[in-house]
Order: sequence, then structure tokens, then C-alpha cells
Amino acid sequence: MRLAATASHNQAYAVQGLLCNHPTGRGRKELGIRIPRPLGHGPSRFIPEKEAAARHQCSYLVNLHVNDFLHVGGDPKWLNGLENAPHKLQNLGELNKILAHRPWLITKEHIEQLLKTEEHSWSLAELIHAVVLLTHYHSLASFTFGCGISPEIHCEGGHTFKLPSVSNYCICDITNGNHGVDETHDGPAGSISTTESFCEVEALMEKMKKLQECRDEEEASQEEMATRFEREKRESMFVCCSEDEESAPTRDVSRHFEDTSYGYKDFSRHGMHVPTFRVQDYSWEDHGYSLVNRLYPDVGQLIDEKFHIAYDLTYNTMAMHKDVDTSMLRRAIWNYIHCMFGIRYDDYDYGEINQLLDRSFKVYIKTVVCTPEKTTKRMYDSFWRQFKHSEKVHVNLLLIEARMQAELLYALRAITHYMT
Repeated sequence: MRLAATASHNQAYAVQGLLCNHPTGRGRKELGIRIPRPLGHGPSRFIPEKEAAARHQCSYLVNLHVNDFLHVGGDPKWLNGLENAPHKLQNLGELNKILAHRPWLITKEHIEQLLKTEEHSWSLAELIHAVVLLTHYHSLASFTFGCGISPEIHCEGGHTFKLPSVSNYCICDITNGNHGVDETHDGPAGSISTTESFCEVEALMEKMKKLQECRDEEEASQEEMATRFEREKRESMFVCCSEDEESAPTRDVSRHFEDTSYGYKDFSRHGMHVPTFRVQDYSWEDHGYSLVNRLYPDVGQLIDEKFHIAYDLTYNTMAMHKDVDTSMLRRAIWNYIHCMFGIRYDDYDYGEINQLLDRSFKVYIKTVVCTPEKTTKRMYDSFWRQFKHSEKVHVNLLLIEARMQAELLYALRAITHYMT
């Protein structure tokens, strides 16, 4: 389950270049097309991107967009706080925070408020463009933290690191100030033998084999499938994202968004009852795709390709094993993320998730997807200990695309309800 070939990478980067509205326009050039941007080509287009990255305190992405904003002639006063930006962009703050942390709460009333705010109103095309940017950058923040990407040394929060030996190197060595410390192998109590890690891989492959045999022998009833979904959804609430206490965002990041205390809350916790989102009633393939393509021409196709590239990536390997069908494992990861957001596939047996994803892996997934700013090297090291870094990066790609699709589904469904 490694990263795909160079051709697929280039296509994915081209799509990202388009969605990122990079000043070079690299994405449009490589794809050989020109797509109109409802938000235009001026500095305003960087504000939603910056706001989205700031919601997760991702100073690396915030710094990139601040620099791009100033490069194209943006007013530096806008960077002193969101209240200094145009009212139209300020109005996007509520949608941004709900999408980032609790997308299941988005309703057609939120959409109506943006579309009918007199002189500061958004058009449907502009709103679709903004939603695509916000969801893309929320997910990109997850990828940034999941891969241990930190700000440059000259930026606030940036740092360098002392190169360790090759055998101890980890892609996350530079994240959250944990560089240069091998947290999982400090002493005998915390050490993990190669044999033990090897056994974990063998056990996972054996589970996949048995699940496939059970699939072939009998299929659970719809009632049992629904029960298993509800059970998995409840259990996901008790997967803790981090042992650390929540830290307040630094002023450098917090000035770029409002309501800094607003954050992730579990789907069914705190007395909230939100109906399950059934993909059979509203899906990306049958509904969201066409809506985006209608209001933001050709971008629906590009996003769809991006989803498929991440979902289908495989070299048919698992750690040291080759010629392995990893589709069952990839689907479990994707559907677990959607389950955390209350999204259910009627044709999927959610009992497979507990068989294939152990607790340490679930902790990593939930942290990177829901509270990426809390991701640590320890979490990265604790799951799939015999897998290559490229395989773990592939996991991150699955996580961010599943997250983006989940956010899009809730936002696009609300827009559909408003339009009908």
C-alpha cells in the first residue's frame, strides 16, 4: 500500500495546484485547461485558504498564504485580524468553523445567511468555490501535521533539527518539537522487538483473509449492519485524540480566525442527536459531483479524480509482503473516518473496522482528521510499526481525502436543500 507511480502524483499535484489557486497557475497549465474562478484572481482568494488553515493552528500553511497574499498586492491591514477584512469574507467565518470542527451541524439556514446578506452576499458559484477551498485546506492541515511538516526556521514556531542516524530517522521527527527523540524506544519497557512487529503484520493479514472468507460464506442482515454501524459510531466517541491538554493557539495564528474556543465535539456526544447521514440518500457520486460541476465547471471532475487517486493507490504491498490485495483495508480506513462524521454506507459491514484497525491506529486517525494540531510523533510511531514511511504517508492521503469528502457532503447537501 505504497505511494502511486509518478504519473498519478503529477495528476494529484496538478489538481491541488488548481484548488490552491497558486499564483503560478500550475494546476491549470499542466491539465491543459482554463477554469474560471468565481472568487477571482486577486488577494481575496487567499483569505478563505488562510482562515481554513488557521482553524487548525497550522502556521506552516498560514505563513504560505500570508506570503502569497502579500505577493499579489494584498492589503497588510487585513492580516492584523479577520475584522479588518471585507465584511463578505468575515461572513465566511461561521461556515469555516463549523465545516472544520462539526460539519454535521451545517443547515440550509447557514447557506441562506451567506446568500442573502444584502450588499455582502455571496453568489452560489462563489460559495461553492469557497466551500471547495475551505474543505481542501482543512484536509491539507491534517496532512501537514500527519507528515510532520513544520514552519520554516525564520517563521514563528519554526525550528531546525539535528540530523539523526539514518536508522533512527522518521518523517515526523520535526513535528511538534519532538525531533531528535525516539520516544517509542527509550528503554526496555517501551521497546518493541522486530519479531513482535512482524507478528502484528502477520495477524493483520490473517484477519483480512478470514474476513474475506466470511464475506464469501454469509452476509449480515440489514438490521445487523445498522446495529454494527451504531456500535462503531458510539465506540469512536471514546477514542481519545490526545493525552495532552488543549493548548490555546498563538496570537500569530489566532488573529486569522474568530471564536478560538470552538473545536471538535464527538458526533453523538453532549446530548446532541443528529440523524445518521445515509450515503444512499445523498452521495458524492450521485449528487455532490454534479452540483459542484454545475456551479464551478470542471472542478467536480478534478475533485473526483483526486478522491479516486488517493483511494485506489496501491502497489499491493503490506510491509515486507507483496502481491497483497489491500482494498479491504483501504475501505475500512475510509469508512471509519466517515463513521466518525456520522456517515453510513448501507452495504458495508462496520464489524470489519474493529477487526482491521487497532486502538493505536484509531487514535492516530481520529487525531489527524479531527484535531490534527495535536498529532505527535508518538502517535505516528505507535501504529503499523513494520510498515514503510511511504505506506504511512499513503494512510495520510486516505485520511485527508475521506475528511474532505465528508465535509463536502454536509455542505453540499445543505446547499441542495437551500436550492430546493
